[in-house]
Amino acid sequence: MIFSGSGDIADCASSGDEATAALLSALPGYIFTLGDNVYANGTKTEYDNCYNPSWGQHKGRTYPSPGNHEYNTPGGAGYYAYFGSAAGDPAKGYYSFNLGAWHVIVLNSNIARDANSTQVQWLRTDLMTNTQSCTLAYWHHPRFSSGLEHGNDVSVQPFWDVLYAFNADMIMNGHDHDYERFAPQTPGGVLNNATGIREFVVGTGGKSLYQKGVEKANSQVFYNGTSGVLKLTLYEGGYDWQYIPTSGAFADAGSGVCH
Repeated sequence: MIFSGSGDIADCASSGDEATAALLSALPGYIFTLGDNVYANGTKTEYDNCYNPSWGQHKGRTYPSPGNHEYNTPGGAGYYAYFGSAAGDPAKGYYSFNLGAWHVIVLNSNIARDANSTQVQWLRTDLMTNTQSCTLAYWHHPRFSSGLEHGNDVSVQPFWDVLYAFNADMIMNGHDHDYERFAPQTPGGVLNNATGIREFVVGTGGKSLYQKGVEKANSQVFYNGTSGVLKLTLYEGGYDWQYIPTSGAFADAGSGVCH
């Protein structure tokens, strides 16, 4: 199963989203977005005029997630109007589904996300009833990031705590406009190749790129040279990853196994 995408994507004043959309055109399977899908405020007009001509061509195979720019429009109304039922309940913005052997969870880091929140309680229940052998989750704000603009966001710690308790395998985020891959680690940022979760930051969907800040522990790769997409190949018991840039020779690829 191929699952590809990135975050921080479309802007009518930029051609970066057209370039990454062209990469997706060459890839089969399904698409994810990691939030801040269209700038500057995620309005329905911006989605229609700026996102739709590029990534919108893949709308029918896209599983989206919202970012903070979507919520510059109250309640993320433009995002939910554009994606419709694919974005889940507009009052929540979180949902889950299965892709082959994988259980995929889309969370909303723009609403209440503390340990006692409705969203985190839902996450725990969703994972308790999951019967798939591998688990992937994604949302906008990264718990760990070496990006200069934003860096670590401890507010999403409860997501990590629950996902780790239920042996999740991979997390993807955007927000910092760069590509970064971390080694498997605990919610406290301790390297653990046996039970740790691998995190990818993929904020390279087409918007301008950010500089690197202080490198965080367990960061294995950081790249901010060109926009691009992350291609995942999900299969029984494991996964392959490949970062595909819009130009240049940078490459990052590898494989992991499920817990």
